[in-house]
Amino acid sequence: MTKEKVFSAIKPSGTIHLGNYIGAVRNWGALSEKYDCIYAIADLHAITVPQNPEDLKQRTYEITSVLLSSGINPENNIVFNQAKVSAHAEFAWVLNCIARMGWLKRMTQFKEKAGKNQENVSVGLFDYPVLMASDILLYDTKYVPVGEDQKQHVELARDIAIKFNNDYNTDMLVVPEPLIMST
Repeated sequence: MTKEKVFSAIKPSGTIHLGNYIGAVRNWGALSEKYDCIYAIADLHAITVPQNPEDLKQRTYEITSVLLSSGINPENNIVFNQAKVSAHAEFAWVLNCIARMGWLKRMTQFKEKAGKNQENVSVGLFDYPVLMASDILLYDTKYVPVGEDQKQHVELARDIAIKFNNDYNTDMLVVPEPLIMST
């Protein structure tokens, strides 16, 4: 019998810190006992703001090392670099044709990151939640371990999956659920 799938990702946009570990990473290894777990180093998400390519590459290696050294067994879990799987960006384009501008305008993290400078931030920062939905929906993910601050992104992925399934009269996309992780 196949286990239900869990997908989560971590951005290599800065030095990994205790908050990353307590909020996410420490729980990831244990999840593989109950679920088929897929973990990405989300470097495509990191480039929504300016990055030095060499620094980003180094941080990607460092975060991969931290994940593996914190109990995530690559024999029981999939751990990969998001940008190496072109389907993430390709599927995001398909989902961009389903997602609605109003849905994205309501995303609180965009408002917080852009602040009063919304007209001068990248489209990537605005569209970040659709790429996140692509990450989640691409793998028939049932659960997404998140904190309360990321729950809105899973809800958007749910909305996109439901609209896609309704528009195309299918049940092809699994409608994911947030798995709220305690700290």
